[in-house]
Amino acid sequence: MTKFRKFIKFILVKTRLIIVYHYYWRKRTHLSTFFLAFKYYFYNDFLTNFPSYKLRTSYLRHILKIQIGHDTSIHMGCFFTGNNIKIGSNTVIARNCYFDGRAELIDIRNNVSMAPEAYILTMSHSVSSPTFDTVVKPVLIEDFAWIGARVMILPGVVAGKGCVLAAASVVTKSVEPYVIVAGSPAKKIGDRTKDLDYNLRYFPFFNTDIQ
Repeated sequence: MTKFRKFIKFILVKTRLIIVYHYYWRKRTHLSTFFLAFKYYFYNDFLTNFPSYKLRTSYLRHILKIQIGHDTSIHMGCFFTGNNIKIGSNTVIARNCYFDGRAELIDIRNNVSMAPEAYILTMSHSVSSPTFDTVVKPVLIEDFAWIGARVMILPGVVAGKGCVLAAASVVTKSVEPYVIVAGSPAKKIGDRTKDLDYNLRYFPFFNTDIQ
């Protein structure tokens, strides 16, 4: 608390106007939270369905303060909460993906291919806690990772370079580079080639897979 605020609080206490002071700061905090929530609501319920990559990406960068590299496509229907999110260049985020960047960083690197309806979480709760304690851990998706449709990535996971997370997998533990995993919980089923050499650029028209 600044010296000025301490001084004002002292005066208010002495003049018995402290109730007004507390009411003001509660209202100010409430309004600040409301407007922050509205910014995400406006994107998640309206702008995400607007068929313009440029407009959607610009809003994510400049209003929600999410870092996004060049030639990265964020498709329609994606849901963002929190701005602890970094997305690299030449990365494809397909429709209806979910990003929980409220607590810890989601760091998605370059040339990552993420199929529709994937979920990335950084926040959960401890199953052994009698008070339902929150557990928060960052998530890292390294270059050339391939994330299948409806994959769920839980807090603390590192998806190594070039790894493949097969469709509908629940990834609870980190995945080594170039390893293919599948299942719930996800387990290794194979290895991917290490000679990866491509730059993704996928901007289909509207909410389609046609480009």
